[in-house]
Amino acid sequence: MQWFGKGSGNIDDRRGMSGGTIGGGVGIIIVVLGLLFGKDLTGLVSQLPVNNVTQSEGKQGDPADAEGKFVDGVLESTNQVWEQQFQNLGQQYEEPRMVLFTNMVQSACGNASSAVGPFYCPGDHKVYIDLSFYQDLKNRFGAAGDFAQAYVIAHEVGHHVQNLLGISDKLQRARGQVSEVEYNRLSVKLELQADFFAGLWAHHAQNLKDFKLEEGDIEEALNAANAIGDDKLQKQAQGEVVPDAFTHGTSAQRMYWFKKGFETGDINQGDTFNSRQL
Repeated sequence: MQWFGKGSGNIDDRRGMSGGTIGGGVGIIIVVLGLLFGKDLTGLVSQLPVNNVTQSEGKQGDPADAEGKFVDGVLESTNQVWEQQFQNLGQQYEEPRMVLFTNMVQSACGNASSAVGPFYCPGDHKVYIDLSFYQDLKNRFGAAGDFAQAYVIAHEVGHHVQNLLGISDKLQRARGQVSEVEYNRLSVKLELQADFFAGLWAHHAQNLKDFKLEEGDIEEALNAANAIGDDKLQKQAQGEVVPDAFTHGTSAQRMYWFKKGFETGDINQGDTFNSRQL
């Protein structure tokens, strides 16, 4: 992919800053699970209760390095696409901020280690990412390429869209009201819809004047979606697959919903909660 824009200007660069210690038993459990199983637990972080914490901010604006400029460009393209989508819905889009950090970070959802992977916090409307995750994506999961990296950001922005539209509330309302298995199923539907939204972004981004899809880009995104499916990650980590423990969806499901979003570009086709086919 190529991006010729000026960037979003919505970057909070905390790389190299101390993120403090991990606070709260839930946060510790999430980080330990991430270290043990090497899997993306972003959904768990984004579902944590919001804490009243003092936020430390880093350098604001446009990053000077190539990695920072790349993720800023992807964020800007998602803003352009979703602003138009919300306008079509008769709503106002609120642009998220992206926090770049190293090792550990403080968010309105609590403190988090980079072991949990990129995540979105609904409490402060920010996407958090330690860019070293992209090395893991390439080396551990075999998902190389700049569009695989862009897919990760578009997925997290998809959670922001869900938050703005009130979709994420379905999971919050279910907390403590349904069994763990049923809650996991709802989590899967939320994550697959975020994959659909990532595909929808790619569909419309190709029409932006500052954005250009290149040959192999969509295949890179599908490869990334395949690499981080629950079934594949469980098999790698523990040698067996436990469907009732899925929280993000299988490799096939994640690829299907990203591809559906890309092929249709129609937000009305992404209702994973009522779809008979996941």
